[in-house]
Amino acid sequence: MNRRDLLARLAAEREPWDLLVIGGGATGLGTAVDAAARGYRTLLAEAHDFAKGTSSRSTKLVHGGVRYLKQGNVGLVLEALRERGRLLANAPHLVHDLSFVVPRYDWWEGPFYGVGLKLYDLLAGRLGLGPSRLLSLAETLTHLPTVERSGLRGGVIYQDGQFDDARLAVTLARTCAGLGGVPINYLKAESLLKKDGLVTGALLRDQETGETHEVAAKAVINATGVFADAVRRLDDPAAIPLVTPSQGVHLVLHRRFLPGDSAIMVPHTDDGRVLFAVPWHGRVVLGTTDTAIAPPPAELPLEPRALPEEVEFLLGHAGRYLAGRPGPEDVLSVFAGLRPLVRAMPTTGDASGDTATLSRDHTVVVSPSGLVTVTGGKWTTYRRMGEDTVDQAALVAGLPERPSPTATLPLHGWWEGIDPEEPWSVYGSDAAALRELADERPDLGAPLHPRLPYSGVEVVWAVRHEMARTVEDVLARRTRALFLDARASLEAAPAVARLMAAELGEGRAWQNRQVKEYRAVAGGYILSI
Repeated sequence: MNRRDLLARLAAEREPWDLLVIGGGATGLGTAVDAAARGYRTLLAEAHDFAKGTSSRSTKLVHGGVRYLKQGNVGLVLEALRERGRLLANAPHLVHDLSFVVPRYDWWEGPFYGVGLKLYDLLAGRLGLGPSRLLSLAETLTHLPTVERSGLRGGVIYQDGQFDDARLAVTLARTCAGLGGVPINYLKAESLLKKDGLVTGALLRDQETGETHEVAAKAVINATGVFADAVRRLDDPAAIPLVTPSQGVHLVLHRRFLPGDSAIMVPHTDDGRVLFAVPWHGRVVLGTTDTAIAPPPAELPLEPRALPEEVEFLLGHAGRYLAGRPGPEDVLSVFAGLRPLVRAMPTTGDASGDTATLSRDHTVVVSPSGLVTVTGGKWTTYRRMGEDTVDQAALVAGLPERPSPTATLPLHGWWEGIDPEEPWSVYGSDAAALRELADERPDLGAPLHPRLPYSGVEVVWAVRHEMARTVEDVLARRTRALFLDARASLEAAPAVARLMAAELGEGRAWQNRQVKEYRAVAGGYILSI
């Protein structure tokens, strides 16, 4: 996957694309993969990098959503569990099952949570990952050796899925390209093209060169997440808001706070949310919050920041369940993402309301001009969102009806039986090529930083094959260095810039600028003490 080659295809195209997808997060990439898999001529334009926003800032879970059972949203849980099973089959190198334990401190928690999780098992059916069951006190401590022991009676264990969100996004981009689609990052949709009141394409600007492209398309899909209303206003300045943004914050801790082989699920926090402490890439991810965000779509930040009260909330609850009682000084990285929650009543509502009660399901809307907007949903259901969106867009575009094949479509790098703890496991079948590159270039074998599990091989690979264009692309999304240890990633940035410059033909000025820009971003992931 080479950006220069894909831009050349874009420039050489003379006929309207079947579908133009705006947005390169989970939803946009899933939609583009579905469209390309059906044989539709597909172009995807992402204004920044793939998964730059919310799609790289999840809780790293592929799950049905236990708490939605409490809300009575059985349909959403059933769909998500079905999609969880498909993701495990279609991307086994990126998605794997993980044990979750609910600690029990009151006598009633065993039967109460046990019954709920048995329903979870039942809904999963043949796509289930294993039965839930009660744990004794000794078994609970085996799974969670650092759990708070005072008053502990035992636990309930169940199975769910875990993944690497940004790596899955890159994998989807590569899958799309492999199917004949054209996914391009740093290509911004500045305006929509119209004829006789109907959307006929978009004006796209290359963020690197400033070059513009007037792109004609039979249908345009707005898959920009929390920015969906901003794109809808390019079509109709009076468009009624469809999205209520909600901020979710996560803290990353050292693995010593949860050294066992299982995650912790706290089913009820002070604000009614579920809280997770999840082992991930040798660290522990703690989250999440649900904070309503008031700014209008045009002012939403690309790099949201955790609020002090959100950090206090997470550390406070972690101290109740982790005997180590982590403090601010133990936070290796803090990251925030904005959820595009669909308003319950799009014609009314207040963004300052309780976002925890809003639907996590997705919505597809077609405007009078033919602009197709998809928003809402979550990573687990990205494939179904893409299928539903392409169904609608194909009708708008008048394309020949073709069924979606993505339910059983192996994603790029598909490789069965990979140990998620193995180096380069997230690359799947590409891992062999990385090993070859490492053999050819022994100089790339040195670690980027003593506290990070990455070497120069991944940097060069990201530039050559995964369209990484900036130091941030490499440290935040091709590797997950920024999320695993923000300070260490800052110290690794100059070395990454040097390696990238050699691949891209850039000089010292480019390196200095990249390091400076990365410092500005990464500083927001370091918790001030």
